[in-house]
Amino acid sequence: MSSKKIVKAFYDSNLATDENIIDMFHDDSILNWNSSQGFTALNKDGISEMLKGIKESYLSFSYRLSHLLEDDNTVTARYTIYYTTIERPLKEEPLAHFISIWEVKDGKIYKGFEISQKLDESVENLTSFSEIKM
Repeated sequence: MSSKKIVKAFYDSNLATDENIIDMFHDDSILNWNSSQGFTALNKDGISEMLKGIKESYLSFSYRLSHLLEDDNTVTARYTIYYTTIERPLKEEPLAHFISIWEVKDGKIYKGFEISQKLDESVENLTSFSEIKM
């Protein structure tokens, strides 16, 4: 399977319901994440804990990709995360915008470099994330 297909399979999942999503990550994986809260580095155990928190907090947690680009074993994705909560199960809402660069090794997601920003709900901004480029 190509690196792009592996990463696309991850983004096609629902992190709140997919029990096996951690299996997509390499044992030596690391995620380097720059967010509005600062820098966070997570190994596979840390990623697993983050996924556990998502499962406990959300009914759905999914991605809407605008770009998915591949260069050998490196895949870049631009997307918005959408979620629903127990309190509002019929109201899907956008959470934040992301750009992630993933390295794939041995058929698994290995190393990630991610940057996120708080949601800008302007029509122009949300429309820019709906123009799919794959």
